[in-house]
Amino acid sequence: MDSFFQNSVFVGVALSLVSYMIGDKLKKKFKLGIFNPLLISIIISIIVLLAGDVDYDTYNAGAKYLSYLLTPATVCLAIPLYQQWEVLKKNYKAVLLGLFAGVITSLTTVFVLSKIFGLSHEEYVTLLPKSITTAIGMGVSEELGGYVTITVAVIIITGVIGNIIGEFVCRVFHIEESISKGLAFGASSHAIGTAKAIDIGEVEGAMSGLAIAVSGMLTVIFASFFSYLL
Repeated sequence: MDSFFQNSVFVGVALSLVSYMIGDKLKKKFKLGIFNPLLISIIISIIVLLAGDVDYDTYNAGAKYLSYLLTPATVCLAIPLYQQWEVLKKNYKAVLLGLFAGVITSLTTVFVLSKIFGLSHEEYVTLLPKSITTAIGMGVSEELGGYVTITVAVIIITGVIGNIIGEFVCRVFHIEESISKGLAFGASSHAIGTAKAIDIGEVEGAMSGLAIAVSGMLTVIFASFFSYLL
């Protein structure tokens, strides 16, 4: 199986896409958050790689081409934001304060839990960028001396959890304002959460897309300060 992956450049891409399609079918059929397409695709891909004894680097040689689409896909999130520009201008103070609060809460939570569980400095800074998009989070982790590969995994897990339970959390705390929902998804679970926000509504999707960019920049600034706390 490993040689099959090595001899075909696009097997990794095919496995990723087919796995995601299966997850998407399950999500549409059962209507349950646990059947998140990204989560299902990760599980299926891991099972196939383990069953076929395929090395990750071999798989990634083909699958890496999907990563090239991450940046343009993130940039495209500016389109719904542009469409909701008037809404943003009317509420820009609340938006900025909300995103500031979200970033500080995320970093503070990581610091407190790291202290409780006795994590090392390297482990601590690895977790700091958990709520921002992968492209920015990897750079933050590397700059602060964290384990970049673990940071990527943590960012994905954070996004998937936010995608699955985000709407439920909003209902529990009676968060009904569209702008608040969108900012919460984007600030806490980056692009994966934004996919869910877009499903909920246009305003939610636009605000979530904005939150990805602003939260990423704020995290870059404040993560450096928080890295000295432990």
